Amino acid sequence: VQLQASGGGLVQPGGSLRLSCSASGFTFRRYWMNWIRQAPGKRLEWVSAINGGGSEAHYADFVKDRFTISRDNAKDTLYLEMKSLTPEDTGLYTCAASRSLHYSVDALDYRGEGTQVTVSS
Repeated sequence: VQLQASGGGLVQPGGSLRLSCSASGFTFRRYWMNWIRQAPGKRLEWVSAINGGGSEAHYADFVKDRFTISRDNAKDTLYLEMKSLTPEDTGLYTCAASRSLHYSVDALDYRGEGTQVTVSS
């Protein structure tokens, strides 16, 4: 199993980024896909999840109305559109697969390498 996130970088407050996560080695469409993040010195936190068909999305309160999760099952790829970024969004963003929705970083079946997002002026 491989999950490789990309698209991170340095962005100014108020800016936008689009993260991607390429998946392989498992049946992508059968899994909920999640974005999780870890800020420096802080605990790992769950950000968002989307069901296998892409019809149902859930978000942590701190990213609602700013982030949009989506997936392309034909390409085995997960996305996270982020806008109105603040310095508090800085962290290592990682994608993860789970068999069901948990709203947490627990019970994640597969977890990949992250991509760094830094929001700073």
